[in-house]
Amino acid sequence: MAEVQRTYVTQEFLDKMKKELDYLKSTKRLEVAQRLKEAIALGDLSENSEYDDAKDEQAFVEGKILELEAKVRTAVVIEASRSGKVGMASVVTIEDLQNGEKQTVTIVGSSESDPFADKISNESPVGRALLGAKDGDVVEVDAPAGVLKYKVLELQNSKRKKAKKES
Repeated sequence: MAEVQRTYVTQEFLDKMKKELDYLKSTKRLEVAQRLKEAIALGDLSENSEYDDAKDEQAFVEGKILELEAKVRTAVVIEASRSGKVGMASVVTIEDLQNGEKQTVTIVGSSESDPFADKISNESPVGRALLGAKDGDVVEVDAPAGVLKYKVLELQNSKRKKAKKES
């Protein structure tokens, strides 16, 4: 029997997926069904672009529902470790030793990663390199441009601590 692929997510992201799933099943699905009904009422389906558009949207919505149901079903909620080492859900401030740029990132599962929101996947090269690191550690990342080095400046394993620092 094949091993079940787990989806590692924060509680916040799991709640977001459940909300979207509920919306798609309770509201969007009905809207698309109504569009289909109206398009069918127009007659000849062979040259009916409204019908084709509604069928395409229905396929997209049903596909998204299946995708979200699978992710919710296999979700494993991650929480920041209290071990003093970078782990899943850790908030880490790092410094790029080549250019001195500092960045604060959160280590998340691949489903939740969003580099533009400073959420990097535990499966990405930087995410993998940071896992297990402690304050002050320097990690190396193999990249097409060569080896990149990052120094862990601060490990914040609680949102409360991060909020205090920003105010």
